Amino acid sequence: MSKRFLNGKEWTAMILAGAERLSGNVEQINALNVFPVPDGDTGTNMNLTMSAGVAELKHKPSEEVGRAAEVLSKGLLMGARGNSGVILSQLFRGFARAISGQRELTVPLFANALQQGVDTAYKAVVKPVEGTILTVAREAARHGLTAARRTSDLTEWMLEVHAKALETLARTQEMLPILKQVGVVDSGGQGLVYIYEGFVSYLSDGNFTISTPEPIEAKPVITQKSTETLAPRLSGATNVAAQSKITTESIAFPYDMEFFIHRSSISSPFPERTFRQYLERDGDSIILIEDEGIVKVHVHSRRPGDVMNMALTYGEITHIHILNMQEQHRELLAQKSHSETGISSLAQSNTQESSVPIVDYSLPGVVNLPSIAAAPESEPNPDVYELAPYGIVVVSVGDGNAELFNSLGVDIVLSGGQSMNPSTEDLLGAIQSLSAHHIFLLPNNPNIIMAAKQAAELADRPVTVIPTRTLPQGMAAMLAFQESDSETSNTERMTKAFEQVVTGSVTQAVRDTEMDGLQIKAGHYIGIKDKTIVASAQTQAEACRDLLTELLVSGGEIVTILTGEDADAEQTDQLEQWLSEKYPNAEVEVHEGGQPLYPYLFAVEP
Repeated sequence: MSKRFLNGKEWTAMILAGAERLSGNVEQINALNVFPVPDGDTGTNMNLTMSAGVAELKHKPSEEVGRAAEVLSKGLLMGARGNSGVILSQLFRGFARAISGQRELTVPLFANALQQGVDTAYKAVVKPVEGTILTVAREAARHGLTAARRTSDLTEWMLEVHAKALETLARTQEMLPILKQVGVVDSGGQGLVYIYEGFVSYLSDGNFTISTPEPIEAKPVITQKSTETLAPRLSGATNVAAQSKITTESIAFPYDMEFFIHRSSISSPFPERTFRQYLERDGDSIILIEDEGIVKVHVHSRRPGDVMNMALTYGEITHIHILNMQEQHRELLAQKSHSETGISSLAQSNTQESSVPIVDYSLPGVVNLPSIAAAPESEPNPDVYELAPYGIVVVSVGDGNAELFNSLGVDIVLSGGQSMNPSTEDLLGAIQSLSAHHIFLLPNNPNIIMAAKQAAELADRPVTVIPTRTLPQGMAAMLAFQESDSETSNTERMTKAFEQVVTGSVTQAVRDTEMDGLQIKAGHYIGIKDKTIVASAQTQAEACRDLLTELLVSGGEIVTILTGEDADAEQTDQLEQWLSEKYPNAEVEVHEGGQPLYPYLFAVEP
């Protein structure tokens, strides 16, 4: 069916069709992912990014195509995850700018918008690589400009754009050696092609079939594991008999908190999602109600001081009410032999006491909390608003690694890494939550660097991204940080420190392949030096030794071992003994990192 114009609602329907096509092929895209790292999450990242944009689009529909594109762009930007997600958000960001103020979309406008999207995306990438999603987008957009001179029919034009994208996708194998070596096309490019397929399907009323064969499928080199954990929850029972069946220690989030945030003097909108995500990191039973400049907050938390400090960044706090539910539980257990009347009296007593805050001022992380509770509302404590010179945010994975970063002076450790990249909004929320003049942000993963830089651009204060690519690099950078030094000196020192670290990781292959002349068998263990697979062995121990030999080929004074959740203690001891015998001059440090996916992470420093 011929289409020459698209209004905002029609364009939105086309975007939804593209998002649906992408969503239905996430696993295939993940299976193709070998560049820039073989972490198998490109499809997941693109889908999460697109889903964030679509959610925003559904929430704020518009008849005007320019307004609808602006809404989508904002949603994509804030939900962008990983390199592929950030690039996708930039493609649509440029697109939105090109059609700003337009009521309807025509072929010439569409073609120009695609090209501006490509220009915007290329500007966002420091070192563009041929054979990636950027190449597919660029060639499709160029062809679109030419095709726009031949037809004004959107369906015909989009068919040509899609065909060019698919043709370019097939050629990515010849552009990027790693793709040809493994026998796959670029995963990000494949994701974009799926989006374009959805566009064509909508424009042709669903009468669209792909005549060109599907690209070669492949399975990811790296095994993926779920890192989701479920926190225990307190039973909803209300009588003493039921409470007696629950141990006090099972109350995972013991502090019942309620308070108001007054925002009448603040013009910016309340970042509800960011604040909710922060609360969810160490709490549950969360309720946020915003009404005419006042936000009512309820949360059960482990760290009330941290919650209060975070809330202070959003406005003035009043009506603070904090109860220790573990203490309440112990009192209930002590009274369980009393009569029903006695129980009722206790409940009434607790209700009356609820008007008086019960605050444990000895809790770690509570900064000036007594002053907040005691000072009159008309005389806020100025110390509360005093900014520290620096704040530090890092991305890490594994409880042990998080503790190591905390011990090095990090303020916020965001959970993330392979297959679970934090979004731009996650990173921005962490930045905004710190009361500091200048923020240092360490992504510790190559797939998070672009999102980190994007968050830095959106922040309301100076942010320096130290482009660390691994956890050991991040730790080396933190060891070089000095609170008393200038931002410039710290940046130079931290950058120099992490660049001197040679890192390696051991994981398990799930498919047979050949890379750089190295035969890899499914089930074997592989050793990765920086981004290159340098070892493959039948046993984990052998892979570790072969990898360490490569890492130490030029020497090294310090060897750090971060053990993962699948590491074996006895094998770790044997590995440490082997290092002491073969490299007696090297100092070996072993830490329990607890990271999934990689049983061992290694770092060698000069």
